[in-house]
Amino acid sequence: MTSVQLYTDITSLEQQAQQYFIKDNYSQAANCYEQAIETEPEVKSHYWNLGLMLLLQGQETEAQMTWLLGIGEGEVQEVEQWTVELVEVLQTEAERRETLADYKVAWAIRQHIREINPTDINNLLYLIELAIKQETLIDDELTSLGVIELIQSEATVDIPLLFHVLESILNYAPFHPAVPAFVEACLVHVHEPQLFIKILLPATIQIAHSMRQPKLAALLLELYLRLEPENLAILRHLAAFYFKANDYSKGIEVAKLCYSLSNTLIDQIFAIHLLHRGLMDSPDCWEEACEVFEKQQNMMMLLLEENPLALRSNEVLHLFNSNYFAPYLQDNIKQNRYIQNQIAHLCQLNVENYASQEVQRYQQRTSKGRNSKLKIGYLSHCLSRHSVGWLARWLIQHHNREEFDMYGYFINYKQINDPLQEWYVQQFNQAYKGGIYSEDIAEKIHQDKIDILIDLDSITLDITCEIMALKPAPVQATWLGWDASGIPAVDYFIADPYVLSESAQEYYTEKIWRLPQTYIAIDGFDVGVPTLRRDSLDIPNDAVIYLSAQRGFKRHPDTARLQMKIIKEVPNSYFLIKGLADSEAVQKFFMQLAEEEGVKCDRLRFLPQDPAETVHRANLTIADVVLDTFPYNGATTTLETLWMGIPLVTRVGQQFAARNSYTMMMNVGVTEGIAWSDEEYVEWGVRLGKDEALRQQVAWKLKASRQTAPLWNGKQFTREMEKAYKEMWQNYIDKK
Repeated sequence: MTSVQLYTDITSLEQQAQQYFIKDNYSQAANCYEQAIETEPEVKSHYWNLGLMLLLQGQETEAQMTWLLGIGEGEVQEVEQWTVELVEVLQTEAERRETLADYKVAWAIRQHIREINPTDINNLLYLIELAIKQETLIDDELTSLGVIELIQSEATVDIPLLFHVLESILNYAPFHPAVPAFVEACLVHVHEPQLFIKILLPATIQIAHSMRQPKLAALLLELYLRLEPENLAILRHLAAFYFKANDYSKGIEVAKLCYSLSNTLIDQIFAIHLLHRGLMDSPDCWEEACEVFEKQQNMMMLLLEENPLALRSNEVLHLFNSNYFAPYLQDNIKQNRYIQNQIAHLCQLNVENYASQEVQRYQQRTSKGRNSKLKIGYLSHCLSRHSVGWLARWLIQHHNREEFDMYGYFINYKQINDPLQEWYVQQFNQAYKGGIYSEDIAEKIHQDKIDILIDLDSITLDITCEIMALKPAPVQATWLGWDASGIPAVDYFIADPYVLSESAQEYYTEKIWRLPQTYIAIDGFDVGVPTLRRDSLDIPNDAVIYLSAQRGFKRHPDTARLQMKIIKEVPNSYFLIKGLADSEAVQKFFMQLAEEEGVKCDRLRFLPQDPAETVHRANLTIADVVLDTFPYNGATTTLETLWMGIPLVTRVGQQFAARNSYTMMMNVGVTEGIAWSDEEYVEWGVRLGKDEALRQQVAWKLKASRQTAPLWNGKQFTREMEKAYKEMWQNYIDKK
C-alpha cells in the first residue's frame, strides 16, 4: 500500500468516524478509530478519540485504558504534550455538551479531565457550574478539591468564568459554609471592582432580605471592603444589613462613617437617614436621634431650595424615603406632610427626567382590547410573613373573581419557605416574582395592562416609590402600608372617616378616598398556644399586668414616661415590654425612666421575641391592659390586641400614624381607652388598671364584636373596596 493510499484510508476512516459521531453512533465511530490505530498506531489522536467514544458509551474503564495505552512509555516531555492534547479533545467535547445543555455527560467528561489534571482550576470551576445546573450538591467541588486554594494561587484563572461561577454559587447555595472563603479568594482577581459589585451586591441583598440572612450578607460585604474600604454604596448596604441583623452598634458606626465620607447633599441625607434608623431602634439614643432628625430636616429643606433636576436613579431612590421617621418623632401633620410631599414631588420630576421614554410610553396606553373585568394590580415587598401580608389577605381572599382580575407584583420575592407568600401566589390570576429592579417590574405592569395599581408599601420601600412614579397604570392608589407617599403619580390615598380628620385633605397631594367605615378589616387571626405564665415571670396571680409590644422606632420618651406614671399609680401592677429593637438599649431606656418616675425596676419585665406570630398573639392574653404608643400607634399589634379581647389605651393625634388605633377601636365599638390628651392617656390607663369590672366589660364588648363589628368583616370591607375601584375607574374614564 502506497503512502497516498494509506493517507486516503486513514482520512476516510476519520471522516466516517466523525459522521458516526455526529449521529451519536459511538460504537461505529469507535470501530473506525480502532482501525485507524491498527493502521497508524503512532498517531496519538486516534487513542484520544477512541477513548472518548468508549466514554460516551459508558465504558469508562476501557476509555482510561485506551488513553494510557496512547500515552505509553513516552519521555516526560512527550507525555506532557500528549496529556495536553488529550485534555483538549475532552474539553472540546465537554464544551459542545454544555452548549447542548447535556450537563450530565459534560460533567462526566470533566471529571475525567480532573483525574488527568487535578489542578486545572478552570476545569474545576466548570465542574462547580455543571453541578449547580444539575441541582446536585457542590460540597466536593467547593471543599475537597482544593478549588479555593487554587483560586488564590493560580495565575491562569479564567476571570469571567470565575465570576460567573461565583454568581451561580451565590444564587444556588449562598449558605454553603465555604462561600465566604470562595468570595475572599475571588478578591485576588478583582481588577474592575464595579463588575464584581454587580455580582456581589444584588446577591447580598437577596441573602439579607429575601432569604433573611443579614449576618451572612454583612460578612460578604465586609470581605469586599478590603478592596474599597470607603465605597459608599457598599457601606450603606452594610449598615442596613447590620440593622436587620439587630447589630445596632455596628450599624450606627458604619452609618456615621458613611456620613463622614459623603460629599454631596444627597449622600449626606441618605447617610443621616441610615444613622437615624439605627438610633431610632436604640431608645437610649433618643436625644441623639432628635438632633439627627433636626439636622436631616434642615438638609432636606436646603435640597428643596436647590431643586436639582438631574439626579440619577440611585440618588432618587435614596431620597424617596428620607423623611420616613418624621411621624415617629412628632405628631405634626402640617410639617411632616409638607416635607414629604415636596420631597416626593422632587423625586417625581427627576424620574420623569431620567426615564422620560418609559413615562411617555406608559402615558400613551389605551384601554382598547380590555375585557369587561377590571385588572387590579397589587404591588408590594410584603406579601409574605409581614404585617401587610397578614392584613391584606382578607381583601385578596374575598375578591369577586367574576368582576376583577387580580395581579400580584412581588418586589424582591423571598427565596425561602414562606407559606403566606405562596398562598398569595396561588390567589392571583398572575403573580410576578420580581427582583429589585424598578424598571423590570414597571414594564411588566404596563405589559399586563393593569387598570388600577394598588401600592401597599408607600415610602417603606424606595423601589415601590420609583415604580409608582413611573406610573405604569392609569389609576394608582396607596393603601395600608404607611401614610401616603406624596408622589404626584399616585391618584388616591385610601382612608376612612376616622384615621384622618375632616380637614386632612389640605395636607395631601393625593385625593383622600374615604371608605364608609374602616380602611382595614380582617376576619380574624390564627392563634397558637401561649408560652407565657405569670409564675414563670414571677408575677403574682392578683397583679395587674400592662403590656407594650412595639418595635424600638415607636418608643417615644414622652409616651414611655406616661406609661411609667400609669404603673406608679396602679398598686401591684407590672409592665411587660417586648418588640424588635436593641434589647440592651430598650432595658436601659425603661430602667432610667422608671427610676426618674419613682417606679421600682423589679416591676418591669423585658420579654424576648416569640418564635411565631401565632404564639405572640396567644401570649397577649397574659396582659390585663395594653398600652399603645404615640405619636405612632400600633396597627397590626392593635388589631391583634382587640381580637384577643384585651382593653387598649391609645392616644389620638393629628396624623395618620397617630389615629390608627382610634379608627380600629371606633370600628369595633369600644371607646373606653381612647385618649385625646396625655392626661386622658394616663387617666384611662389608671382607671382600666384599677377597675376590674370595667376591664371585664371592655373585654366582653371586644369578644362580642367579632360577630358584628366592621373591623372583623373582611367580606363587607372587600365589597366597599371593590366599589371604590369601580368609581376610581369611572372617574378616569370620565376625565378622558
